[in-house]
Amino acid sequence: MNKKISDKDKEVWNNFINSKDKMPNKDWQRIKKNFPYIEKIIDLHGYTLENANIEIEKFIELCFEQGVTKINIITGKGGRSKNKDNPYQSKDLSILKYSVPNYIRENKNLMNKILKIDSEAVENPSRGSFDIILRKKNA
Repeated sequence: MNKKISDKDKEVWNNFINSKDKMPNKDWQRIKKNFPYIEKIIDLHGYTLENANIEIEKFIELCFEQGVTKINIITGKGGRSKNKDNPYQSKDLSILKYSVPNYIRENKNLMNKILKIDSEAVENPSRGSFDIILRKKNA
């Protein structure tokens, strides 16, 4: 069954391939109707406190600009943190699980973009992540 492709079909195909236009993702459109959140995830495992704070600030700003509504922030539980062995460091604020939410809460610019921080997940010792819900950007 060898079917010859017409010149018109070849032209349409070449126009499609060379086009910069994006095809709409029908699966994503269906998902969007069923779920109210546009969600992104950031994993901060292995970051220093300073770098984690820099990255989370950039990430929240970017997500807010992109219209993301929910961010899952993975910090880890801090169980393997070597900071626990140093009596001169805070057990809570030297571990990303506690320091990142604290940094976010103290940053007024970020808090203006945030509707809610899942504080229960932060306080839960068995959780190594928490969610934040962003406000909608005013167009």
